[in-house]
Amino acid sequence: MFTISNTLKIDESDIEVRFIRSPGPGGQHVNKVESAVQIRFNAMENKAINEAMYMRLKRISGQRMTSDGIIILTANSSRSQIRNRDEAIQRLVQILKEASIIPKKRKRTQPTLASKTRRIDNKKKKGSLKKMRGEKFVE
Repeated sequence: MFTISNTLKIDESDIEVRFIRSPGPGGQHVNKVESAVQIRFNAMENKAINEAMYMRLKRISGQRMTSDGIIILTANSSRSQIRNRDEAIQRLVQILKEASIIPKKRKRTQPTLASKTRRIDNKKKKGSLKKMRGEKFVE
């Protein structure tokens, strides 16, 4: 059981773990051992995730989420299956934590009186400067 927030917990059975061959150099050993880990998490069918969180999760995960709502993460930095599995799950938990945070709505504020007067003064200065550039300057 992975705790994402106070109200959200993900069960280990929701995460599908596959071991795959790691890419890159490594000699004969890399061709025999499946040390890289690929985890799949179906966010669309998970009951713990509501619609708003799913939309935030879709935006955060980007190309790591398929059109079916499945998040696919691959970890191959270590030569150990266990370390790669833990790293991939930690990355998934981090993405889910980030998506569980509800962004605050921006409150519109009124411009202050000082900012309004500064804006008008600047407009008047620009206007008078442009007026002096003309051929026939009349005041």
